[in-house]
Amino acid sequence: MISDLSPIFKAYDIRGGYPEELDEDAARRIGAAFASFVPSEKIVVGRDMRSSSPSLATAFAQGVTSAGKSVIDIGEVSTDTCYYASGKLDLPAAMFTASHNPARYNGLKLSLAGAAPISGDTGLAEIRDRANELDVPEGPAEVEERDVLPEYADHCRSFVDNRVFRPLKVAVDAGNGMAGKTVPMVFESLPFEVVPLFFELDGTFPNHPANPIEPENLVALQQKVLEEGCDIGIAFDGDADRVFFVDERAQVVTGSTTTALVASRVLAKHPGEAVLYNLICSWSVPEVISEYGGRPIRTRVGHSFIKQTMAETGAIFGGEHSAHYYFRDNYRADSGMIAALFVLEALSEADVPLSGLLRPFDRYFASGEINSEVADQEGTIEKLAVHYADSKEDRTDGLTTQYEDWWFNCRASNTEPLLRLNLEARTKDLMTSKRDEVLNLIREG
Repeated sequence: MISDLSPIFKAYDIRGGYPEELDEDAARRIGAAFASFVPSEKIVVGRDMRSSSPSLATAFAQGVTSAGKSVIDIGEVSTDTCYYASGKLDLPAAMFTASHNPARYNGLKLSLAGAAPISGDTGLAEIRDRANELDVPEGPAEVEERDVLPEYADHCRSFVDNRVFRPLKVAVDAGNGMAGKTVPMVFESLPFEVVPLFFELDGTFPNHPANPIEPENLVALQQKVLEEGCDIGIAFDGDADRVFFVDERAQVVTGSTTTALVASRVLAKHPGEAVLYNLICSWSVPEVISEYGGRPIRTRVGHSFIKQTMAETGAIFGGEHSAHYYFRDNYRADSGMIAALFVLEALSEADVPLSGLLRPFDRYFASGEINSEVADQEGTIEKLAVHYADSKEDRTDGLTTQYEDWWFNCRASNTEPLLRLNLEARTKDLMTSKRDEVLNLIREG
């Protein structure tokens, strides 16, 4: 028995190595604690393709049953499918996944009824404390199996005009993750020629880590796009809630550029609505939102902040630099699949290739996210604040400094001794010089 589960409870989810940090006993205790925390009599449970997910999901269901409640088991699904089920059924949900982490990890993404987010401040800490106090023996699990994937596929397609889709050659890298199951179902009625990469569900990730935010994990997709003459390349992470794109030249599309494109599409259908973007997004994002008649609203980084602000403001869409895309009519949850359909709809209607379609949204030069291991994170951020005291500073999330021609954000990781730097400038030379300047300040002793 793992005596203290605190280390695996993060700011927004639960994640740890299997079985040394998260095992079946821990899953039972978390299941019982979650069931006692939520008022609903039923809880939705989904899981990804990791080898430990079936036994952990079963143990979680045993814990739920021990608390006098029952489980709707939706089986092996993507995280955004689980969010859909939570929203559609108006029930709390638990998704067993460690997203893009290596094979030895697993975890839980918990939602309240209606796919509402839960974080350390809104219940995750209380669930942790309850689970630490419990001892839940193995026992029966009251489970109702339900296949929600066909409804999920219809739901995703409902966001776009399926009549405008044209025959595009689309390379899709599922990374041996859950997109290998969801993409065929969503795309089956659409006129795309799909060139599949690594669609076999395999939680050992034999081809590359299912983390497309790292450039090396996009190489196979880039090569396939060029070899096959594809119109676009699409890559999903392990649990398929995030999506990344490469254009017909195999150039990587940033999360900010995708946010701007999707915002323009959403606002064309729903003018005047509010659109969220996190504070690490490019300057181009609020510019595009305003140009298309929307109301740009800046938020902190992180899904719980995005979803909360979306609920407070009624925003129709929200995007993050990390390739999470949130839709009000998707129960304010993020969905890589819906974002992918918006991009494919735009490309289908365009008379230029993807690179040309995106050019108006790609206006500045960004460093990308650069991590540095730093022992004194707070002290280093204060040092940067002093050094750039003549800038316009913002402490909403870490430190953001703004100048006329460039800006950066530096913030601490929630889970590691890292500082994350994102920097953007109006010219490539300025971006390079300022990136190196700030990194030197961060990394010097």
